[in-house]
Amino acid sequence: MQHRIIVLGAGYTGAVAAGRLARRLHPADVEITLVNAAPDFVERVRMHQLAAGQDLRHRPFTEMFEGTGVRLKVAEVTGVDVDRRTVAVKDAGVKDAGADGGAERLEYDTLVYALGSGWNDRGVPGVAEHAHDVASRAGALRLRERLAGLEAGRSVVVVGGGLTGLEAATEIAESHPRLAVSLAVRGGLGDWLSEKGRGHLRKVVDGLGITVHEHTDVTGVAADRVTTADGREIGAGATVWTAGFAVHPIARSTALEVGATGQIVVDGTMRSMSHPDVYAVGDAALVMGPGGKPLRMSCASGVPTSWQAADSIAARLTGGKLPRTPLRYFNQCVSLGRRDGLIQYVTADDRAVNAALTGRLAAFYKELVCRGAAWGVANPLLGMPARRRRVVRDAARTAAAADATAADVPA
Repeated sequence: MQHRIIVLGAGYTGAVAAGRLARRLHPADVEITLVNAAPDFVERVRMHQLAAGQDLRHRPFTEMFEGTGVRLKVAEVTGVDVDRRTVAVKDAGVKDAGADGGAERLEYDTLVYALGSGWNDRGVPGVAEHAHDVASRAGALRLRERLAGLEAGRSVVVVGGGLTGLEAATEIAESHPRLAVSLAVRGGLGDWLSEKGRGHLRKVVDGLGITVHEHTDVTGVAADRVTTADGREIGAGATVWTAGFAVHPIARSTALEVGATGQIVVDGTMRSMSHPDVYAVGDAALVMGPGGKPLRMSCASGVPTSWQAADSIAARLTGGKLPRTPLRYFNQCVSLGRRDGLIQYVTADDRAVNAALTGRLAAFYKELVCRGAAWGVANPLLGMPARRRRVVRDAARTAAAADATAADVPA
C-alpha cells in the first residue's frame, strides 16, 4: 500500500513541498495529493503589481506538476481531523449541500499543512467593510478595479509601513501618478532599516510624491476616509490595508498544538510537536529561528521551511539522515516600483546591518528573486538531481532510525 501524503495549500510553500517530495520519494511507494482552492499558482509576492494594473503570467498546476506523480485536488479545505487523520474538502466554488456541506474526506498517513495566511484587520472598525488588500489575487483584482475607476487627484491611503505596505504604495504611485498616494505608518518610515536604507527609501518616496504620515495609528476606516488615534481624518478614495497578516483559522480548530498566533508549533524538522504525522510550513508554522525568535511570515521564511519539511519526511520514510539546515536570514528584498528597489542586508535573526543595495540594481536583484521563486515552483523536477528513494515499510523503526542519525544534508 502506498504511503499517502496530503499537502494542504499550493502557495509557494505547499507547492515547493509537494514538488520536493516528488523528487525525494519513489512514485511506486507514495501517493502525493496537493489540495488547493485554485487550479493555478498565485505569485503572492507580486500582488501589488497586479493591483497596480500589471498582468501576471498564468501558471496552471496541471502543467507545473505534469509527470511528477503529484495529484492535484482543486478543492477548499473545510476541516482537519488530526486524530482520525482525515481532511474534509469541498469542490471550490460549490455551495454547501446537505448536513455536511457536501464535504469529501481524504485520508492521509502524513499531512503537510501549508494553508498560509491572509490579511489581518486587527479588529479595527470598518476595515473588513471598506478597505482593500493585496494579500490575495481576489483582493488585488478588486483594488485594481477601484484604482482604475478613481478620478484624478483622489487619495489612496496605504495603511502599514512594512515590506508589503512599502511595495504597494510605491507601485501604485508609480503606476497611477494621477492619484495622490499616502502612507500611514505607526512608527518612523523604514525605522527598522539601516541609515543608508532609510535614506534611500525616503528619497524614492519623496520622488514619487507619496505623503507619509509617520507615528500614525489608524483606528477606523470608512468609505471615504480613515481616522487616527489622535483624532485626525485622512481622506481616502481607496484604503489599502497592509497592517499585518493572520494565519488560516483551521489549525486553531483542531487538536494540534498552536501558539498565540494560531500557528502550529513545530520542531526543527517542521514536524508538529503534538502530532508527529503532521508537518507545518510557511506562515502556518511557528518556527524558532536564530536567537530564539520566531521566523516572520514571508516567502523568505516559508520556502526554506518547505525544503526542511520535505527532506525530513523523506528521511523518516526511507531511513535516511534528517536535515539540520540552519534557518536564517540574509537580506530583505523590497521593490519600490518597477525601476527602483532596496536590498537591506541583515543578521541571521533579521536585524539590519549597515549595508544595503539600492536603485536599479536592487530592483533587478528583487526581480531575479521573484522569478527564481516562481521558477522553483513551476519546475519541481529540475534544478537538482532527483533522489527518488524507496520507502521502508516499518515506519516506526524508520522514523526512530532517522531521528537517531540526524545530521546535516544539503537543502
